[in-house]
Amino acid sequence: MSTIEQTIKKLRQEIEEHNYRYYVLNKPDIEDIDFDALMHKLELLEQEYPEFQDPSSPTQRVGSDRSERFVSVAHVYPMLSLSNSYNYDDVRVFWNRLTEAFPEKAPSVHCELKFDGLSISVIYIDGVLHQAVTRGDGLVGDDVTQNIRTIRSIPLRLKASNPPHRVEVRGEVILPFAEFERLNGRRIEAGEEPFANPRNAASGTLKLLDPNIVSQRKLDCYFYHLYSDASLPEGHYERLELCKSWGLKVSTHNRLVSSLEEVYSYLEYWDTARKELPCATDGIVLKLNSVREQEFLGTTNKSPRWAIAYKYQPERARTLLKGVSFQVGRTGVIVPVAELEPILLSGTVVRRATLHNADFITSLDLREGDYVFVEKGGEIIPKIVSVDRDTRVELAPRIAFPDRCPDCGAPLENKEGEVAFYCTNSLECPMQIKGRLEHFCTRKAADINIGSETIAVLYDKGWVRRVEDFYMLTDLQLMQLDGFKERATQKLLLSIEQSKRRPYAAMLFALGIRLVGETVAKTLTKHFPSIDLLQAASQEELTAIGDIGTKIAQSIVSFFADSRNIETVKALRSFGISLAEEEQGQETSSLLLEGNSIVISGTFQYHSREEYASIIERLGGKRLSSISSKTTFILAGTEMGPSKREKALSLGIPLLSEEEFLAKIGKLDD
Repeated sequence: MSTIEQTIKKLRQEIEEHNYRYYVLNKPDIEDIDFDALMHKLELLEQEYPEFQDPSSPTQRVGSDRSERFVSVAHVYPMLSLSNSYNYDDVRVFWNRLTEAFPEKAPSVHCELKFDGLSISVIYIDGVLHQAVTRGDGLVGDDVTQNIRTIRSIPLRLKASNPPHRVEVRGEVILPFAEFERLNGRRIEAGEEPFANPRNAASGTLKLLDPNIVSQRKLDCYFYHLYSDASLPEGHYERLELCKSWGLKVSTHNRLVSSLEEVYSYLEYWDTARKELPCATDGIVLKLNSVREQEFLGTTNKSPRWAIAYKYQPERARTLLKGVSFQVGRTGVIVPVAELEPILLSGTVVRRATLHNADFITSLDLREGDYVFVEKGGEIIPKIVSVDRDTRVELAPRIAFPDRCPDCGAPLENKEGEVAFYCTNSLECPMQIKGRLEHFCTRKAADINIGSETIAVLYDKGWVRRVEDFYMLTDLQLMQLDGFKERATQKLLLSIEQSKRRPYAAMLFALGIRLVGETVAKTLTKHFPSIDLLQAASQEELTAIGDIGTKIAQSIVSFFADSRNIETVKALRSFGISLAEEEQGQETSSLLLEGNSIVISGTFQYHSREEYASIIERLGGKRLSSISSKTTFILAGTEMGPSKREKALSLGIPLLSEEEFLAKIGKLDD
């Protein structure tokens, strides 16, 4: 083996070990920026020496080839569903069935959390990830191998020195609550319908055609079953321990029990504890631990006789519907929201619940003064599931969906193929305009540090009605606002000035084109590196891009067909804002902080610590989490810890105040 090949192999092993510690053990031992440096080094070596490329390399997690369709694949071992039970009587019947089948000893039963996501079968050949197939109908599923390769907790190569020739593991692909909320927030910002729950989000993500987009959504996976052509341990629990040793992610909450009382104790504990988990679960799975005994009991046409799923009843609360408010989004979509008498549900006070759309209200036959039953969909989103008709007031009027905008009074329209209704007065509807202004300023867009209340005041005064108006604000205007003294005024003006340096993709997202979220904006900038090229693109050219569907393409074409939007683009450019990849490249080619390693400590007046970290990275600097001899200087705010200050002084590391740092990067007047 050559020295280069050895270096590449060692790098791959090192990166996979870091992936394993980060995504499976949850114990990272390396800074993100250092991990990225290792990955970049490996990418360069693989490009320079293509003869050593390996499909299981960490660099291959995000596939570059876009699938035309999903191929159907037959399961070698059918992926059967489980019989569901909803009470302890069902559990006792299951337990008695086991004791009757094996009367000579108490059953050994494996208890495990039932994660609420998308079931998947992952196949490894000689330790290398070979194929991943969805459950489908249990007999045939979809090949989603390229998308599964993007999930960091699923190893591309098993951590085994001598793995079996063929290994098949069953798991559940999930979307953690935090990522679900982030994803839905972006969909709402883009004017898209949010996912109903994390399960739907995980399933929808895994069925996307572009693995690059899938990789941006932080899916996770827990494995719960193992098959192989080789000899395996006889116990299910022991097989999962083997999976752990191979680097596969297995729940740490599994438990072996040998009495019905222990089963009840496990079920009772997780009835409460599951609410503290970072992802959705929908019950507990009980499995006979002995694989030999599993085979003896066998299966029905639909489910195994040796396992059941215990489903918790969703926590439900009854409360009064005080009314329904109809909100107007920045794209004009009308969103009905139930206003409820406050009620405690799953540990939180619920005052509002989603009603989705007009069809949903009609299906509930919702009336004024109704008492309704509320659950938390996916255990986090309040939703009305039914009405208590026994307490309904006779002849109570139905909740009517408006036919005019609740804000400006313009007629509503129902777009073809959608259930949502939209306000037709996009130019003058105050709620739409304020919504667009707020969206423009969000962190993922222009990143202007301004609150919605201030935007509303600027709108009411007539100073800001279009996004380009932000760049014409003066200190004399801002000083007239309540609470805006010189420091707050300069902070906002500085934030507006810095927004001119935002990347093209961020500013494209900021324009608020309907259905163009942050991810779609990044995809568009890769294919149309300037806004002029995007403006000239036809619907056919747009839909030729993977995951740019007809509706998104129509929305983009419609946006640029409006002369007022063209005026906005021209105005933004006149203020020096980059709307092309080439321009952004030229802007960032002068990296003021390149080669600088900087620690941020203390509190600041002009920006948050996170904002300063972003500025440092944009200017080519490296943010360090701790002080060392490698630190170039410290951005020192007020309330910097005395121990850090002493360490910096002992190492001779300069301390720059906030004002000194801003002056250094040319963002503060002398």
